[in-house]
Amino acid sequence: MTSNQLIECVPNFSEGNDLNIIKQITNEIESVEGVKLLNVDPGKATNRTVVTFVGNPEAVVNAAFLAIKKASELIDMSKHKGEHPRMGATDVCPLIPIAGITMEETAEYAKKLGARVGKELNIAVYLYEAAQSNPERNNLSVIRNGEYEGFFKKIKLPEWKPDFGPAEHSAKWGSTVIGARDFLVAYNVNLNTTSTRRANSIAFDVREAGRVKREGNTVTGKIVTDEKGNPVNIPGSLKSVKAIGWYIEEYGIAQISMNLTNINITPVHIAFDEVCKRASERGIRVTGSELVGVVPLKSLLDAGKYFLEKQNRSTGVSEKELIKIAVKSLGLDELAPFKPEERIIEYLLKDDLKARLIKMNLVEFADETASESPAPGGGSISAYIGSLGISLGTMVANLSSHKPGWDDRWKEFSDWAEKGQYYKSELLKLVDEDTNAFNKIMSAFGLPKSTDEEKKARTAAIQEATKYATEVPFKVMQLCYDSMAVIKAMAEIGNPNSVTDAGVGALCARSAVMGAFLNVKINASGLTDKIFAAEIVAKGKQLEEKTIALETEILKVVNSKIK
Repeated sequence: MTSNQLIECVPNFSEGNDLNIIKQITNEIESVEGVKLLNVDPGKATNRTVVTFVGNPEAVVNAAFLAIKKASELIDMSKHKGEHPRMGATDVCPLIPIAGITMEETAEYAKKLGARVGKELNIAVYLYEAAQSNPERNNLSVIRNGEYEGFFKKIKLPEWKPDFGPAEHSAKWGSTVIGARDFLVAYNVNLNTTSTRRANSIAFDVREAGRVKREGNTVTGKIVTDEKGNPVNIPGSLKSVKAIGWYIEEYGIAQISMNLTNINITPVHIAFDEVCKRASERGIRVTGSELVGVVPLKSLLDAGKYFLEKQNRSTGVSEKELIKIAVKSLGLDELAPFKPEERIIEYLLKDDLKARLIKMNLVEFADETASESPAPGGGSISAYIGSLGISLGTMVANLSSHKPGWDDRWKEFSDWAEKGQYYKSELLKLVDEDTNAFNKIMSAFGLPKSTDEEKKARTAAIQEATKYATEVPFKVMQLCYDSMAVIKAMAEIGNPNSVTDAGVGALCARSAVMGAFLNVKINASGLTDKIFAAEIVAKGKQLEEKTIALETEILKVVNSKIK
């Protein structure tokens, strides 16, 4: 993805069994340059497939149009049966701002898509959420009420005239809802019951809309109304959550199917725990859960930390370990294997070519360094040495957090370990980034220089790349120096049995700073911006001096404890 503007599209197609139909639809999406297909999640019981792709706005709109067109050709709604509410072959098609674009701008693209679908495909289109200006019809469930079967009459009502396309509900492809919304997580919690009614009761307990209040609080009691005659609602316990209960024949269980519309307000782990609590109150047990489509990395990292904290265990573990804890705690692998590389949006967007070195094993990395290739060089090695140094400090923090007899101090060391994990992750990124920066310089030198204009552009590109190649090792210096605060603390207050590990960590951090500074100086020497060059070298010199002084302090502590 090269565009500065990124939007995500998550169309839901009313076909979850015929993989050939699904493949033909996704082929249309993948035929468009500028989009990347992230996930295809078919559901047999719901007879519905959720597709996720991202790209620049124009490409996404084009891909969505082609997918909607293909779905209208292949799916016959008159024969469709499924557990999930639906009204069309392409039931709903939301656009979601991801990067470099506002919700307002995304809504305009949704309108553009809706207008094209209505005009060129003759499909009735309703706008929803941010793309809909009428507050009385911007809610998806309100629009879809009556579903496919009821829309033949509903569409004829004046208040339900489509935003685009004919006021005709096609027997074959139905009608479609297109809009713009915030990132939504579709999340199902599995129950040890087959009762849809009991699952619905739990759903009503937790969803923000709650349930209608009845006399005696019973299912059959008279509905309680206010002075205006409107039904009184008992709100549920979770904000920004929509939920229903259903039975999934494919799995032989009932589920709570939730849409988490704002995971900053109600994240996945809080929704899971609340359903566990409410289910238990009704004599039902949660056995696991499933995510539909993709999820932001932060959702699983936060979940992993949440469950570790409940165990009074250190949260300063690797990203991989946090994800593993989240998956096991939420039971995301109960119904099918959960593969993070296929379900986490950041992993799907990651450019593996830019992280080639840190994906190597130790032998491969050493062999690559020793080869005739000039990269990885001293800058990448400095970043890696720095990552090893703070890894040792983080290890001491984690060992201290779990030390018998230090139970009351686990949180203190957990916080230190989290800081250490941050520095380790950032330095690992810079292992490859330093090599990428060197490659940018080489690419700039390879630019054409036949004309004065080409020579000018080439010189500017070389200078820009060289400046960046100076900034990357300086960042290594800064991170390594900052990481020494963790190492020093662990030498002073950490598990005394591991004090030498903290000492070796300090030696690594010092070497990383000094090695990176050599790269700062040699790259700065090639800059024509002498003011910038002088400033960054001066700052680097200060960092080097402070690092050497701090290393001396740490080693003094380490040696005193050895004696």
